Amino acid sequence: MSNEIEIGRGKRGRRAFSFDDVAVVPSRRTRDPEEVSVGWQIDAYHFELPILAAPMDSVMSPATAVALGNHGGLGVLDLEGLWTRYDDPTALLEEIAALEPVEATRRMQEIYAEPIKPELITQRLKEIRAAGVTVAGALSPQRTQEHYQTVVDAGVDLFVIRGTTVSAEHVSGVAEPLNLKRFIYELDVPVVVGGASTYTAALHLMRTGAAGVLVGFGGGAAHTTRVSLGIHAPMATAVADVAAARRDYLDESGGRYVHVIADGGVGRSGDLVKAVACGADAVMLGAALARAEEAPGHGWHWGSEAHHAQLPRGERVRVGTAGTLEEILFGPGRQADGTLNLVGALRRAMATTGYSDVKEFQRVEVVVSPYQPR
Repeated sequence: MSNEIEIGRGKRGRRAFSFDDVAVVPSRRTRDPEEVSVGWQIDAYHFELPILAAPMDSVMSPATAVALGNHGGLGVLDLEGLWTRYDDPTALLEEIAALEPVEATRRMQEIYAEPIKPELITQRLKEIRAAGVTVAGALSPQRTQEHYQTVVDAGVDLFVIRGTTVSAEHVSGVAEPLNLKRFIYELDVPVVVGGASTYTAALHLMRTGAAGVLVGFGGGAAHTTRVSLGIHAPMATAVADVAAARRDYLDESGGRYVHVIADGGVGRSGDLVKAVACGADAVMLGAALARAEEAPGHGWHWGSEAHHAQLPRGERVRVGTAGTLEEILFGPGRQADGTLNLVGALRRAMATTGYSDVKEFQRVEVVVSPYQPR
């Protein structure tokens, strides 16, 4: 059966679904939540939680990266953010949180015009390493060639190349593009790369040797990509498509498993559940963790697109403060809105549907939901 819809006589479009459009279906078996494992492993690194923090200044500082690591997740520091541009950005983070909406983008562009300092990249990563947690840092594809050696020399465990969209075949007539396959082959650390939102794009990224692929394009709470560029990839379909690429690449490569990480549109606990149900091994959280009391954004959330010098495709958004980082991860929950006890909700959903670990839960039955949740 075709999933295409006729938009007009000269154009057809494939029907795609967001996490709000789908729901998980219980099976014939249930189990106790205490008997469910939500851990996962990428390369040599095992994590108790299938949660990575998005490399965004509103979410991650060296201190919050350490805190999330101590809770069993992985904090990814933005190596192009304020922590690598300023010795102490605390006052600037407070200023950004206090800005009036009409002036926020212009002032953020001024603040982020400060050059990145390689010595601060080294210092921040060493701060995280000194705490004894797994060290992960992110660069955009445009900055990777310039700063990757500094990142590797500082002792990063996982290297993340994260952009709005990342392809294995970037074409440029003015500069030599980053050759992902050669770059990853020559690097001594596992690389997670993305975003990708289609089967073909993900398969090409997997063939570069990436250990993980980030799935998402413009689906985050702080993105305005759909209204500014007209581009958007509904996340349930995107994750399922990339999971299919993982399956086919596993056969093609003779057994090499590439992890699928949902990055965008995972704002509440139900979204986390459905991301795994659609095929994700883990999720990268932005707004969900920006609601923590410890978050550097003080209840506000923004990404690099919000202060782009030429074409902002994001904005600073108010997400509020829901509780401590520990409460957001493990509860207890004080309201039934999916902002607290994310891990408990995932355990409960897996137990209710009878699955014992994340990889098993990827096989759960999913239906197109007949309603839109409030």
